Amino acid sequence: MPSPSSPSPSSPAAAQPSAALLRKAVAHLAPVVPILTELGQLFAGAGHEIALVGGPVRDAFLGRTSPDLDFTTSAAPDQTQRLLAGWGDAHWDIGKEFGTIGARRGDVTVEVTTYRADAYDHQTRKPIVAFGDNLEDDLVRRDFTMNAMALRLPSLEFVDPYAGLTDLARKVLRTPGSPEVSFADDPLRMMRAARFAAQLGAHLDPAVEQAMRERAKTLQIISAERIRDEFTKLLLAPEPRAGLEILVDTGLADQMLPELPALKLEVDEHHRHKDVYEHSLIVLEQAIALEGPPDGPAESVPAPDLVLRLAALLHDIGKPPTRKFEEGGGVSFHHHEVVGAKMTAKRLKALRYDKETVKAVARLVELHLRFHGYGEGQWTDSAVRRYITDAGPLLQRLHRLTRSDSTTRNQRKAQRLSRTYDELEARIVRLQEQEELGRVRPELDGNQISEVLGIKPGPLLGRAYKYLLSVRLDEGPIGEDAAKERLLQWWADQPESRPL
Repeated sequence: MPSPSSPSPSSPAAAQPSAALLRKAVAHLAPVVPILTELGQLFAGAGHEIALVGGPVRDAFLGRTSPDLDFTTSAAPDQTQRLLAGWGDAHWDIGKEFGTIGARRGDVTVEVTTYRADAYDHQTRKPIVAFGDNLEDDLVRRDFTMNAMALRLPSLEFVDPYAGLTDLARKVLRTPGSPEVSFADDPLRMMRAARFAAQLGAHLDPAVEQAMRERAKTLQIISAERIRDEFTKLLLAPEPRAGLEILVDTGLADQMLPELPALKLEVDEHHRHKDVYEHSLIVLEQAIALEGPPDGPAESVPAPDLVLRLAALLHDIGKPPTRKFEEGGGVSFHHHEVVGAKMTAKRLKALRYDKETVKAVARLVELHLRFHGYGEGQWTDSAVRRYITDAGPLLQRLHRLTRSDSTTRNQRKAQRLSRTYDELEARIVRLQEQEELGRVRPELDGNQISEVLGIKPGPLLGRAYKYLLSVRLDEGPIGEDAAKERLLQWWADQPESRPL
């Protein structure tokens, strides 16, 4: 039976998993045990050590399946490459400079990294690569103790020199060594702590939290792409609120998403407006609750949906710069949706999100207040058509964002808003069924407009097309003949139609 390793003399007492717990963890790895055994025997036969390490080991004890298989070995990168070249269907050395060789066999992908003992210049975060010679020293350089557990192969001996299993059971995030040194080595680990809080429900060890507060500004040396990837994983986690609160409380958000802590508007003595920060977190939670099942159809907005979650979190970031105290004691945030949309686009671009995501999230922020003009159903069919076409493919997300934006504690008001939006959604469905608004177009196409007006393609034709589209939205289908009449009436009022 595999047995746990002894703890390092300078480390906390290592967890002693029961035989049953260890069997259960290994059983969870059953689908990949043949691969583990095979790789273990391959490397051992060549005189090298190899161990499964990090996330796959942690997840096995959590009863979860890890998508990645990460290994560490005493073999040098060139030796690893030769072994994997004969084992896999394909292999690659893109990470060879840092000791990592990848390989694929069937549908299984593995990465094997030589024992590391890195140091960093702490200015550019570029590692000064130094390879180590034992597993325990390799484990101490990892981010958190719960990720510093390993299974030696092929024996499946459990190695836990820094009490990671105990911390996993306690759901506490602690670093194997000094947190100050760990975060100096790689400041992104601080964001990873927030992400693990969101994914695993873990909390910060006091020393870790203190080090994060002290070193938050060092996040500035991390690339926007790496920060974006960690932030995305956090947002897509089951409980992103816990991670977001850590980002704000430790000062990390000030470095990578300053608009979020800025939502903590000063509450005046008369409490004339609610806490926008708390409101935004609640809206995010409510939006998540309205996502569809992960395998649901697109119209259900399957969970987890990054665009919806970003929009829910950022929908009110335009409030701080637009806040105005009115005479008589009121507070206004005029046009905060327009300002917020611009701020959202700027921040997401800075975080290197793709153009489609930036455009979609900013558009939702811009539209999130549109429903409040609906009143008790006073919108005409024309206004409903515009709501549909302005939202376009974002309509289902907009439905969820709008519903989530109601955080009032007044149950009567909340129920009234819900009923009103139910009515609007029903009207949308009826109009879409009657007019196929998802594909609404003017009743004359570009060629027909060009023929009727005798003009060539260009900006003027675009203006004419836009005019006919507005007629279509305002009045519904009116037929081609009527559309030609309206187009000619419009043309008569254009300066371009008048002879020189």
